[in-house]
Amino acid sequence: MGRWGITLPLVGVPVLDHRELVSELGDLGYTDIWSAETAGTDAFTPLALAAQWSDLRLGTAIAPVYTRGPATLAMTAATLAEVSGHRFVLGIGSSSPAIVQRWNAVDFAEPFKRTRDTLRFLKAALAGEKVTEQYDTFAVRGFRLERVPERPVPIMLAALRPNMLRLAGREADGAITNWLGADDVPKVRAELGDQELAARIFVCPTENAEAARGLGRMLISTYLTVPAYAAFHDWLGRGELLRPMHEAWQAGDRRKAAEVIPDEVVDDLVVHGSVEHCRAQVAKYAANGVDTPIIAVLPTGADQLELVRALAPGA
Repeated sequence: MGRWGITLPLVGVPVLDHRELVSELGDLGYTDIWSAETAGTDAFTPLALAAQWSDLRLGTAIAPVYTRGPATLAMTAATLAEVSGHRFVLGIGSSSPAIVQRWNAVDFAEPFKRTRDTLRFLKAALAGEKVTEQYDTFAVRGFRLERVPERPVPIMLAALRPNMLRLAGREADGAITNWLGADDVPKVRAELGDQELAARIFVCPTENAEAARGLGRMLISTYLTVPAYAAFHDWLGRGELLRPMHEAWQAGDRRKAAEVIPDEVVDDLVVHGSVEHCRAQVAKYAANGVDTPIIAVLPTGADQLELVRALAPGA
């Protein structure tokens, strides 16, 4: 079996209440724990705790390149590498205008260049080099890490479209993507090349298709109206299917924007059904070229800790 990841912490579950589950994950067949960072927990603290509770690989998916200074990001990555016994993967990306600009008061300018420049800085800094460099989007003068990781820290990029995927293939250790269907994977893989491809897969383990699609529509209308995701799905070929959603959203009718998303789009982008069906669909992503599927469990009203156990590859 290949890699099989889970997104933690779970929605609505206190961070410290994950300890027992995290300690079981390896025996259940999970290989990875990946965090997220929007408006809940930060990307790093839950992983620092998980590093003490398990021996799985740990990764951020993702830490925004704007919301921490370059040196702070390097120090945080080096610390996670140290406390995890060098099982840490740093996933970085541009994030979104809402998170960066509206919530963190940072100008969301030139996201491709900012991500590229941060990647290049981090590779040098985490290797122990003294960095004095004028990048296109920022400058660093005389920074050197005091606690250099004993082994290289893999860096993966959040990537949706060809330019970022190609950058990840050339200069990073892989790419992290999300909000794609299993049948979209070959197109993404073709741009990335042979580097590791991780994908966050939204999984709603319920046989109540109406409820799953309702939740899926709400999430899709929130995420896929962000310009980067809209462009991603134009590239993937869903532009016309999603046009009514975009028109309603731009008109300020959020409810209609969700309602007009076709079932086929929801079913492509949100895995739902029995836990057995969900496991099989996640495995399809892997069969189509995802090296590291990362399950993100959507709340169904059932015990989320038990759903993680049920979704394990060996369940």
